[in-house]
Amino acid sequence: MPLSPPHARERLHTRAITINGWRRADGLYDIEAELADTKTFGFPNHERGFVHAGEKLHGMAMRITVNEDMLIVACEAATDFAPFGMCPNAAANFSRLAGLTIGRGFLKAVASRVGGTQGCTHLRELLQQMATTAFQTVYPARARREALAARGELPPGDGFDAKVTEHYGGPSSIVNSCLAYAEDGPLVQRRWPQVFKAAGDGKTVAEAVSDKD
Repeated sequence: MPLSPPHARERLHTRAITINGWRRADGLYDIEAELADTKTFGFPNHERGFVHAGEKLHGMAMRITVNEDMLIVACEAATDFAPFGMCPNAAANFSRLAGLTIGRGFLKAVASRVGGTQGCTHLRELLQQMATTAFQTVYPARARREALAARGELPPGDGFDAKVTEHYGGPSSIVNSCLAYAEDGPLVQRRWPQVFKAAGDGKTVAEAVSDKD
């Protein structure tokens, strides 16, 4: 369903973010992001003189390399366009993210290493989306490899997605994380009946059976 028709308007700013996940020949994975901010009008800038319409106000890139356990083995960043001459100096500090594991507490750990004046707001903003992309890159790749090795083909229906969820930590890591995975919804009822809770009684199927016994 598309958005409702907008009111008459004028576009002023565009932020474009592109993130790609790559599997490397050495078995590691690269998650690579680019960010660009542009405006539809030109304006003066103390350090750059003048930023023209369509010229990048911010132009940044970052690559994190992870293993299959989501451990960051390397991180590099680059700032090619910024409003201030000192901005590119923050990029080198993002190498400090090596050794962190993407998972619970990741963004807090990032802040401890490149927070505040040690980093760059826009590069830090990329990391949350890069972390999500890392999960969506690595876990399906692992599940696909394991399924093909075991049976020579991908499991039909929900089978492949359920296999991916195993790497996330199983149903407990995803149930109630969004509308689709509501504990009383049809997806959870079909895929994980053992944790499905019928609306109204708040009990799993196993608990309901136990009550009858």
